[in-house]
Amino acid sequence: MRIHNLYVDDAGETHFRDIEVEWAEEGPGGKMSKRLPATGIIFRVTPGTYDYSWHPAPRRQYIVNLDGAVKITVSDGESRVIGPGEVFLVEDTHGKGHISQAVDGKFRHSLFIPIE
Repeated sequence: MRIHNLYVDDAGETHFRDIEVEWAEEGPGGKMSKRLPATGIIFRVTPGTYDYSWHPAPRRQYIVNLDGAVKITVSDGESRVIGPGEVFLVEDTHGKGHISQAVDGKFRHSLFIPIE
């Protein structure tokens, strides 16, 4: 399982990298990772007109898209469309940040899971 990760380097530039989930257990119900820390859950609906210019993340958090997609552009110029069922970990809480845009004018339901 891949997690998209937005992070910031020492120069304040934001980048993507991929994180592979490490499996800690396997049984008849499938594979599971170790338990990861979280401090809550936030439910969000984002309109299809969403177009948020450069901003850092307000906190380190996982975001899980339930439906719809979001286009994220980082300061090194890379863009990714993160679709339904995908997970991303935002850690660019300072520096230049990223741009977030709705895709195809569709709203998006997502879960924000703060980890700090």
